[in-house]
Amino acid sequence: MRVDARHGSSATIGSRLYSPVMDPGMGNASVRRQPAVFTSVFNSSCRFDEEFKYILLPVSYGLVFVFGFVLNATALWVFSKMRPWKPSTVYMFHLALSDFLYVLSLPTLIYYYANRSHWPFGLAACKAVRFLFYANLYCSILFLTCISVHRYLGICHPIRALTLVKSRHAHLVCGTVWALVTLCLVPNLIFVTTSTRDNDTLCHDTTNQAAFKEYVDYSSVVMALLFGIPFLVIVVCYCLMARTLCRPRRGLSASQQGASSRQKSIKLIVVVLLVFALSFVPFHVTRTLYYTSRVLNLNCEFLNIVNFTYKITRPLASINSCIDPILYFLAGDHYRSKLMSAVTGRRYDTQKGRQDGPGQPLAP
Repeated sequence: MRVDARHGSSATIGSRLYSPVMDPGMGNASVRRQPAVFTSVFNSSCRFDEEFKYILLPVSYGLVFVFGFVLNATALWVFSKMRPWKPSTVYMFHLALSDFLYVLSLPTLIYYYANRSHWPFGLAACKAVRFLFYANLYCSILFLTCISVHRYLGICHPIRALTLVKSRHAHLVCGTVWALVTLCLVPNLIFVTTSTRDNDTLCHDTTNQAAFKEYVDYSSVVMALLFGIPFLVIVVCYCLMARTLCRPRRGLSASQQGASSRQKSIKLIVVVLLVFALSFVPFHVTRTLYYTSRVLNLNCEFLNIVNFTYKITRPLASINSCIDPILYFLAGDHYRSKLMSAVTGRRYDTQKGRQDGPGQPLAP
Protein backbone atom coordinates (compact mmCIF):
# COMPACT_ATOMS: atom_id res chain seq x y z
CA MET A 1 0.00 0.00 0.00
CA ARG A 2 1.13 3.56 -0.74
CA VAL A 3 0.39 7.06 0.41
CA ASP A 4 0.42 10.32 -1.46
CA ALA A 5 2.42 11.90 1.33
CA ARG A 6 3.77 15.00 -0.33
CA HIS A 7 0.60 16.85 -1.24
CA GLY A 8 -0.24 13.92 -3.45
CA SER A 9 3.18 13.36 -4.94
CA SER A 10 5.40 11.52 -2.45
CA ALA A 11 4.07 8.05 -1.98
CA THR A 12 5.47 6.10 0.91
CA ILE A 13 3.27 3.60 2.75
CA GLY A 14 -0.43 3.41 3.30
CA SER A 15 -3.25 4.11 0.87
CA ARG A 16 -6.35 6.18 0.34
CA LEU A 17 -8.81 4.96 2.92
CA TYR A 18 -12.51 4.32 2.44
CA SER A 19 -14.76 4.55 5.43
CA PRO A 20 -18.29 3.28 5.81
CA VAL A 21 -20.67 6.22 6.11
CA MET A 22 -24.20 5.85 7.37
CA ASP A 23 -26.85 7.00 4.94
CA PRO A 24 -29.54 8.71 7.04
CA GLY A 25 -32.05 8.19 4.26
CA MET A 26 -31.75 4.38 4.41
CA GLY A 27 -31.41 3.71 8.12
CA ASN A 28 -28.65 2.27 10.23
CA ALA A 29 -28.52 -0.96 8.32
CA SER A 30 -27.57 0.72 5.09
CA VAL A 31 -23.94 1.51 4.59
CA ARG A 32 -22.41 3.08 1.51
CA ARG A 33 -18.72 3.36 0.70
CA GLN A 34 -17.48 6.92 0.38
CA PRO A 35 -13.94 8.20 -0.17
CA ALA A 36 -12.55 9.34 3.15
CA VAL A 37 -10.46 12.48 3.40
CA PHE A 38 -7.81 10.79 5.47
CA THR A 39 -4.46 9.43 4.39
CA SER A 40 -2.41 6.99 6.42
CA VAL A 41 1.21 7.97 6.95
CA PHE A 42 3.84 5.61 8.39
CA ASN A 43 1.27 3.58 10.26
CA SER A 44 -2.47 3.01 10.38
CA SER A 45 -2.91 4.99 13.62
CA CYS A 46 -1.65 8.31 12.21
CA ARG A 47 -4.19 9.93 9.91
CA PHE A 48 -4.79 13.47 8.77
CA ASP A 49 -6.98 15.39 6.39
CA GLU A 50 -5.39 16.16 3.02
CA GLU A 51 -8.51 17.01 1.10
CA PHE A 52 -7.50 20.68 0.96
CA LYS A 53 -4.67 19.96 -1.47
CA TYR A 54 -7.09 19.08 -4.24
CA ILE A 55 -8.33 22.66 -4.12
CA LEU A 56 -5.20 24.54 -3.00
CA LEU A 57 -2.78 23.10 -5.55
CA PRO A 58 -4.86 23.33 -8.76
CA VAL A 59 -5.94 26.88 -7.91
CA SER A 60 -2.49 28.12 -6.85
CA TYR A 61 -0.70 26.46 -9.77
CA GLY A 62 -3.35 27.79 -12.13
CA LEU A 63 -2.76 31.36 -10.97
CA VAL A 64 1.02 30.95 -11.17
CA PHE A 65 0.67 29.56 -14.69
CA VAL A 66 -1.48 32.45 -15.96
CA PHE A 67 0.52 35.28 -14.41
CA GLY A 68 3.90 33.58 -14.77
CA PHE A 69 3.32 32.80 -18.45
CA VAL A 70 2.25 36.34 -19.34
CA LEU A 71 4.89 38.13 -17.27
CA ASN A 72 7.84 35.97 -18.28
CA ALA A 73 6.86 35.76 -21.96
CA THR A 74 6.67 39.55 -21.93
CA ALA A 75 10.06 39.77 -20.21
CA LEU A 76 11.71 37.46 -22.75
CA TRP A 77 10.24 39.49 -25.59
CA VAL A 78 11.46 42.77 -24.09
CA PHE A 79 14.94 41.37 -23.50
CA SER A 80 15.08 40.14 -27.10
CA LYS A 81 14.57 43.75 -28.24
CA MET A 82 17.41 45.09 -26.11
CA ARG A 83 20.87 45.21 -27.67
CA PRO A 84 23.63 45.21 -26.68
CA TRP A 85 23.09 43.19 -23.53
CA LYS A 86 24.73 44.33 -20.34
CA PRO A 87 25.74 41.83 -17.60
CA SER A 88 22.58 42.44 -15.60
CA THR A 89 20.47 41.88 -18.74
CA VAL A 90 22.15 38.50 -19.27
CA TYR A 91 21.35 37.37 -15.73
CA MET A 92 17.76 38.59 -15.93
CA PHE A 93 17.18 36.95 -19.31
CA HIS A 94 18.29 33.56 -17.98
CA LEU A 95 16.18 34.04 -14.86
CA ALA A 96 13.12 34.78 -17.01
CA LEU A 97 13.90 31.77 -19.23
CA SER A 98 14.10 29.48 -16.20
CA ASP A 99 10.76 30.76 -14.91
CA PHE A 100 9.12 30.46 -18.33
CA LEU A 101 10.22 26.84 -18.82
CA TYR A 102 8.84 25.97 -15.40
CA VAL A 103 5.40 27.54 -15.90
CA LEU A 104 5.05 25.57 -19.14
CA SER A 105 5.05 22.39 -17.04
CA LEU A 106 2.29 23.54 -14.69
CA PRO A 107 -0.78 22.49 -16.77
CA THR A 108 0.13 18.83 -16.20
CA LEU A 109 0.35 19.37 -12.43
CA ILE A 110 -2.91 21.30 -12.45
CA TYR A 111 -4.60 18.36 -14.16
CA TYR A 112 -2.89 15.90 -11.81
CA TYR A 113 -4.16 17.45 -8.60
CA ALA A 114 -7.54 18.49 -9.99
CA ASN A 115 -7.96 14.82 -10.96
CA ARG A 116 -7.19 13.78 -7.37
CA SER A 117 -3.61 12.59 -7.93
CA HIS A 118 -3.98 10.60 -11.11
CA TRP A 119 -1.05 10.92 -13.56
CA PRO A 120 -1.85 9.72 -17.11
CA PHE A 121 1.22 11.20 -18.83
CA GLY A 122 3.78 8.46 -18.23
CA LEU A 123 7.02 8.07 -16.26
CA ALA A 124 9.18 10.25 -18.53
CA ALA A 125 6.81 13.21 -18.22
CA CYS A 126 6.67 12.73 -14.44
CA LYS A 127 10.45 12.86 -14.21
CA ALA A 128 10.58 15.91 -16.49
CA VAL A 129 7.99 17.88 -14.51
CA ARG A 130 9.67 17.18 -11.17
CA PHE A 131 13.04 18.05 -12.70
CA LEU A 132 11.75 21.39 -14.01
CA PHE A 133 10.45 22.37 -10.57
CA TYR A 134 13.82 21.90 -8.88
CA ALA A 135 15.75 23.25 -11.86
CA ASN A 136 13.71 26.46 -11.72
CA LEU A 137 14.01 26.62 -7.95
CA TYR A 138 17.79 26.41 -7.85
CA CYS A 139 18.48 28.27 -11.10
CA SER A 140 16.37 31.14 -9.75
CA ILE A 141 18.34 31.17 -6.51
CA LEU A 142 21.68 31.18 -8.32
CA PHE A 143 20.70 33.81 -10.90
CA LEU A 144 19.39 36.07 -8.14
CA THR A 145 22.73 35.51 -6.40
CA CYS A 146 24.56 36.53 -9.59
CA ILE A 147 22.45 39.70 -9.86
CA SER A 148 23.12 40.50 -6.20
CA VAL A 149 26.87 39.97 -6.52
CA HIS A 150 26.92 42.14 -9.65
CA ARG A 151 25.13 44.91 -7.80
CA TYR A 152 27.46 44.47 -4.81
CA LEU A 153 30.48 44.96 -7.07
CA GLY A 154 28.89 48.06 -8.55
CA ILE A 155 28.24 49.59 -5.14
CA CYS A 156 31.27 48.51 -3.13
CA HIS A 157 34.01 48.11 -5.78
CA PRO A 158 32.91 50.32 -8.70
CA ILE A 159 36.30 51.25 -10.19
CA ARG A 160 37.82 47.79 -10.18
CA ALA A 161 34.62 46.08 -11.34
CA LEU A 162 34.21 48.39 -14.34
CA THR A 163 37.21 46.72 -15.96
CA LEU A 164 36.48 43.17 -14.77
CA VAL A 165 32.75 42.59 -15.30
CA LYS A 166 31.74 42.19 -18.95
CA SER A 167 28.79 40.65 -20.75
CA ARG A 168 30.87 37.70 -21.90
CA HIS A 169 31.69 36.92 -18.28
CA ALA A 170 27.98 36.96 -17.44
CA HIS A 171 27.27 34.49 -20.28
CA LEU A 172 29.94 32.15 -18.94
CA VAL A 173 28.55 32.39 -15.42
CA CYS A 174 25.00 31.64 -16.63
CA GLY A 175 26.22 28.64 -18.61
CA THR A 176 27.98 27.38 -15.49
CA VAL A 177 24.77 27.81 -13.46
CA TRP A 178 22.72 25.73 -15.91
CA ALA A 179 25.40 23.02 -16.04
CA LEU A 180 25.81 22.90 -12.24
CA VAL A 181 22.08 22.67 -11.55
CA THR A 182 21.59 20.00 -14.23
CA LEU A 183 24.47 17.95 -12.86
CA CYS A 184 23.16 18.18 -9.30
CA LEU A 185 19.65 17.15 -10.35
CA VAL A 186 20.58 14.08 -12.41
CA PRO A 187 20.15 11.82 -9.32
CA ASN A 188 16.71 13.35 -8.80
CA LEU A 189 15.70 12.05 -12.24
CA ILE A 190 16.71 8.59 -11.08
CA PHE A 191 14.90 8.82 -7.74
CA VAL A 192 11.59 10.13 -9.12
CA THR A 193 9.16 7.38 -10.06
CA THR A 194 5.50 6.53 -10.53
CA SER A 195 3.33 3.90 -8.88
CA THR A 196 -0.26 2.68 -8.92
CA ARG A 197 -2.88 3.05 -6.20
CA ASP A 198 -6.20 1.41 -6.88
CA ASN A 199 -6.90 2.62 -10.43
CA ASP A 200 -4.75 5.76 -10.11
CA THR A 201 -1.16 6.38 -11.19
CA LEU A 202 0.84 8.55 -8.80
CA CYS A 203 3.75 10.79 -9.83
CA HIS A 204 6.12 11.02 -6.87
CA ASP A 205 8.59 13.85 -6.49
CA THR A 206 10.76 12.05 -3.96
CA THR A 207 11.18 8.30 -4.35
CA ASN A 208 9.90 4.97 -3.07
CA GLN A 209 9.99 4.18 0.62
CA ALA A 210 12.95 1.80 0.36
CA ALA A 211 15.23 4.54 -1.02
CA PHE A 212 13.79 7.45 0.94
CA LYS A 213 16.63 7.76 3.47
CA GLU A 214 19.16 7.91 0.62
CA TYR A 215 17.01 10.53 -1.09
CA VAL A 216 16.99 12.66 2.06
CA ASP A 217 20.79 12.51 2.25
CA TYR A 218 21.07 13.51 -1.42
CA SER A 219 18.55 16.36 -1.20
CA SER A 220 20.25 17.71 1.93
CA VAL A 221 23.56 18.02 0.07
CA VAL A 222 21.85 19.73 -2.87
CA MET A 223 20.03 22.12 -0.54
CA ALA A 224 23.24 23.11 1.23
CA LEU A 225 25.08 23.61 -2.05
CA LEU A 226 22.40 25.36 -4.12
CA PHE A 227 20.40 27.15 -1.41
CA GLY A 228 22.43 27.49 1.78
CA ILE A 229 25.65 28.84 0.28
CA PRO A 230 23.96 31.27 -2.18
CA PHE A 231 21.69 32.57 0.58
CA LEU A 232 24.70 33.31 2.79
CA VAL A 233 26.43 35.06 -0.12
CA ILE A 234 23.37 37.25 -0.70
CA VAL A 235 23.06 38.16 2.98
CA VAL A 236 26.75 39.12 3.17
CA CYS A 237 26.55 41.15 -0.05
CA TYR A 238 23.48 43.04 1.12
CA CYS A 239 24.99 43.80 4.52
CA LEU A 240 28.09 45.24 2.84
CA MET A 241 25.93 47.13 0.33
CA ALA A 242 23.80 48.60 3.10
CA ARG A 243 26.91 49.80 4.95
CA THR A 244 28.25 51.41 1.79
CA LEU A 245 24.94 53.01 0.82
CA CYS A 246 24.63 54.62 4.24
CA ARG A 247 27.83 56.63 3.90
CA PRO A 248 29.23 58.96 1.20
CA ARG A 249 31.77 57.40 -1.14
CA ARG A 250 34.98 59.31 -1.73
CA GLY A 251 36.32 59.83 -5.20
CA LEU A 252 32.99 59.41 -6.97
CA SER A 253 31.00 62.05 -8.79
CA ALA A 254 27.60 63.18 -7.59
CA SER A 255 25.90 61.22 -10.37
CA GLN A 256 27.67 57.99 -9.36
CA GLN A 257 26.51 58.19 -5.78
CA GLY A 258 23.21 59.91 -6.51
CA ALA A 259 19.77 59.13 -5.17
CA SER A 260 18.70 57.22 -8.29
CA SER A 261 21.47 54.64 -7.95
CA ARG A 262 20.77 54.19 -4.26
CA GLN A 263 17.04 53.77 -4.86
CA LYS A 264 17.60 51.12 -7.51
CA SER A 265 19.94 49.21 -5.24
CA ILE A 266 17.45 49.37 -2.39
CA LYS A 267 14.66 48.14 -4.70
CA LEU A 268 16.84 45.24 -5.76
CA ILE A 269 17.52 44.31 -2.14
CA VAL A 270 13.83 44.47 -1.24
CA VAL A 271 12.65 42.35 -4.19
CA VAL A 272 15.30 39.64 -3.78
CA LEU A 273 14.74 39.40 -0.03
CA LEU A 274 10.99 39.24 -0.68
CA VAL A 275 11.47 36.27 -3.00
CA PHE A 276 13.60 34.47 -0.45
CA ALA A 277 11.34 35.28 2.49
CA LEU A 278 8.15 34.28 0.69
CA SER A 279 9.26 31.42 -1.55
CA PHE A 280 12.62 29.86 -0.88
CA VAL A 281 13.17 29.99 2.89
CA PRO A 282 9.72 28.67 3.99
CA PHE A 283 9.86 25.87 1.44
CA HIS A 284 13.31 24.66 2.47
CA VAL A 285 12.59 24.95 6.20
CA THR A 286 9.31 23.02 6.04
CA ARG A 287 10.75 20.46 3.62
CA THR A 288 13.65 19.81 6.00
CA LEU A 289 11.22 19.34 8.90
CA TYR A 290 9.02 17.08 6.80
CA TYR A 291 11.88 14.84 5.66
CA THR A 292 13.38 14.69 9.16
CA SER A 293 10.02 13.80 10.68
CA ARG A 294 9.58 10.94 8.25
CA VAL A 295 13.07 9.58 8.85
CA LEU A 296 12.74 9.83 12.65
CA ASN A 297 9.11 8.62 12.64
CA LEU A 298 8.03 11.32 15.10
CA ASN A 299 4.67 11.45 16.86
CA CYS A 300 1.50 11.75 14.85
CA GLU A 301 0.45 15.20 16.05
CA PHE A 302 3.74 16.74 14.97
CA LEU A 303 3.58 14.88 11.64
CA ASN A 304 0.14 16.40 11.03
CA ILE A 305 1.44 19.92 11.55
CA VAL A 306 4.58 19.45 9.46
CA ASN A 307 2.69 17.75 6.65
CA PHE A 308 0.14 20.56 6.47
CA THR A 309 2.68 23.41 6.55
CA TYR A 310 4.90 21.71 3.97
CA LYS A 311 2.06 21.32 1.50
CA ILE A 312 1.20 25.01 1.86
CA THR A 313 4.76 26.16 1.19
CA ARG A 314 5.13 23.99 -1.91
CA PRO A 315 3.00 26.34 -4.10
CA LEU A 316 4.72 29.30 -2.42
CA ALA A 317 7.98 28.03 -3.87
CA SER A 318 6.44 28.47 -7.32
CA ILE A 319 5.32 32.07 -7.05
CA ASN A 320 8.88 33.33 -7.48
CA SER A 321 8.07 32.94 -11.18
CA CYS A 322 5.56 35.77 -10.74
CA ILE A 323 7.68 37.94 -8.43
CA ASP A 324 10.88 37.90 -10.48
CA PRO A 325 9.42 40.07 -13.28
CA ILE A 326 8.90 42.82 -10.69
CA LEU A 327 12.68 42.92 -10.40
CA TYR A 328 13.06 43.56 -14.12
CA PHE A 329 10.60 46.45 -14.01
CA LEU A 330 12.07 48.11 -10.92
CA ALA A 331 15.74 47.48 -11.57
CA GLY A 332 16.35 49.53 -14.68
CA ASP A 333 15.01 52.28 -16.88
CA HIS A 334 15.83 50.51 -20.16
CA TYR A 335 13.56 47.53 -19.46
CA ARG A 336 10.85 49.81 -18.13
CA SER A 337 11.06 52.13 -21.12
CA LYS A 338 10.95 49.23 -23.60
CA LEU A 339 7.92 47.78 -21.87
CA MET A 340 6.11 51.13 -21.70
CA SER A 341 6.85 51.74 -25.39
CA ALA A 342 5.34 48.37 -26.29
CA VAL A 343 2.23 48.97 -24.17
CA THR A 344 1.53 52.58 -25.15
CA GLY A 345 3.07 52.68 -28.62
CA ARG A 346 5.03 55.79 -27.62
CA ARG A 347 8.81 56.02 -27.40
CA TYR A 348 10.31 56.59 -23.96
CA ASP A 349 13.86 57.87 -23.51
CA THR A 350 15.29 57.58 -20.02
CA GLN A 351 18.57 59.13 -18.99
CA LYS A 352 20.61 58.76 -22.17
CA GLY A 353 24.22 57.84 -21.84
CA ARG A 354 23.94 55.87 -18.62
CA GLN A 355 25.80 52.60 -18.68
CA ASP A 356 24.91 49.38 -16.97
CA GLY A 357 28.21 48.42 -15.52
CA PRO A 358 29.30 47.96 -11.96
CA GLY A 359 29.20 51.29 -10.23
CA GLN A 360 26.13 52.40 -12.20
CA PRO A 361 22.43 51.85 -11.62
CA LEU A 362 21.31 48.35 -12.56
CA ALA A 363 19.67 48.80 -15.92
CA PRO A 364 19.15 46.00 -18.42
